[in-house]
Amino acid sequence: MSGTSLDGVDAALIETDGHGIRHRGASLSLPYTPELREAVYALFAKAHDIAVDAPELRAVERALTDIHVQAVQRILAIEGQVDLIGFHGQTIYHAPKLGRTWQIGDALHLSGQTGLPVIHDFRSADVAAGGEGAPLAPWYHAACLSAWHKSGEDGSDSARPVAVLNIGGVANVTYVGRDGAILAGDTGPGNALLDDWALRHTGIACDRDGALARAGNVDEGCLDKVLSDPFFRRPLPRSLDRQTFAGVLDIVSTLSPEDGAATLVALTARSVAQTALPEAPLRWLVCGGGRHNPSIMRALNEVLAGDVLPVEKLGWDGDMVEAECFAFLAVRSLRGLPLSAPGITGAPELATGGRLSCAAIRPVAGFAS
Repeated sequence: MSGTSLDGVDAALIETDGHGIRHRGASLSLPYTPELREAVYALFAKAHDIAVDAPELRAVERALTDIHVQAVQRILAIEGQVDLIGFHGQTIYHAPKLGRTWQIGDALHLSGQTGLPVIHDFRSADVAAGGEGAPLAPWYHAACLSAWHKSGEDGSDSARPVAVLNIGGVANVTYVGRDGAILAGDTGPGNALLDDWALRHTGIACDRDGALARAGNVDEGCLDKVLSDPFFRRPLPRSLDRQTFAGVLDIVSTLSPEDGAATLVALTARSVAQTALPEAPLRWLVCGGGRHNPSIMRALNEVLAGDVLPVEKLGWDGDMVEAECFAFLAVRSLRGLPLSAPGITGAPELATGGRLSCAAIRPVAGFAS
């Protein structure tokens, strides 16, 4: 998984049948170089009309695919046996209302270099059917939560309703009601704006330990202006492009670095709190890079009812949930199981998705060749 935070590639091995998780294996992260991060970021402004065979795009695509190759090869060195790769690619443009979502990455090259079949292009079929194409992680969140409930660790079904909140570049929520029904969608900006702001003012592409935001004060006027955007009144399911709210950096540009960071943290937290859910969750389980930022976690605790906990409290690895998710979704795709659902992506009906690419034919264990 290479997400909207643009920090690198996460890889994780799981054993799954597309319904439950039987085993979690090795995992690792490989960072983008500053040069690759800048090159990917530069594509955002032109992704709506850049040609698919543009040399600059192809160069970036090959570079980030090669990092995925390295990640898979390292997992293979640890585990010795892998059957299938789920390859999300790097999102450079997401506009479901225009019928477009674009994740770059060369699946055939990845397959050829690893000798493994690759499932990729997870979002296009959903968008073509009228869905948002995102988020897709709720399928995995729900499977993990189901295993947690069955284990009895929560004491009783009173642990529902529960929400899993993923704070990457964009933040998204998976809400599981008392009856197990799932509702999901993007809540608003996650780390992306804060990362861009921190890079602009400190030269480091994150607010390390939340120090910049902790030293500042929230500008309520700027915050109210941003939260007045119609997006925040849309019901779930809904989704965002990483750059949808890029103009917010102009709104906070008159603020000090500290006050701007504090305001962006408040935007992430309050947009979560303002997301309409059927019932207030009793627990908010937080994964993704945002849970490492104490200022974000503090802000969430201030505005959300119920307990706000990192997913490690359930024994999950909050840095690897999305990488594990796309391994899980790859198997669902191979088995023809749904990736689209009305309550998750807003698609009109349950439908599968993803595409299989094989540069070298090799049977997948447990599946017909």
